[in-house]
Amino acid sequence: MANNNLQAEIQSRIEAFVNDLSNLVKIAALESVAQALGGDAGAAPKRRGPGRPRGSAKRAAGAPSANGRRKRGKRSSSDVDATSQKVLSHVRAHPGQRIDEIGSALGASSKELRLPVQKLIGAKSLRTTGQRRGTRYFAGGGRGAAKAARGSRRGKRRAKKA
Repeated sequence: MANNNLQAEIQSRIEAFVNDLSNLVKIAALESVAQALGGDAGAAPKRRGPGRPRGSAKRAAGAPSANGRRKRGKRSSSDVDATSQKVLSHVRAHPGQRIDEIGSALGASSKELRLPVQKLIGAKSLRTTGQRRGTRYFAGGGRGAAKAARGSRRGKRRAKKA
């Protein structure tokens, strides 16, 4: 009977040792996988909000994007002016291009060019022909050089009366 108790005690200790060993192997395997994936083994993964696309939790809303600018933030006036000068020099070199052609040449989207182009048109540095997607841009504003040299008919009539 003493022999059976001794064998039962040895068997229970062996089972306990095997269980402890298997738990340690599992923990070591999980840690090595977490290190290989670049995460922290003890921390739970960050939760995304419901319906948010993957990768939205990786970058904060105010963090710079790949092109160095912040998303959904206002551009400074110096950024807009610099873009305006790039657009104007490009249009002078390549007159008659559409906004998407200008954007692809400058490496900017049409949406990014909207404000600088509007400012240039307001300052009469650019003029347009066409409508909507067919709008083409040319250097110089408002009246062409020939009309400005001639003057308007109305101005000539008033000059004759006086």
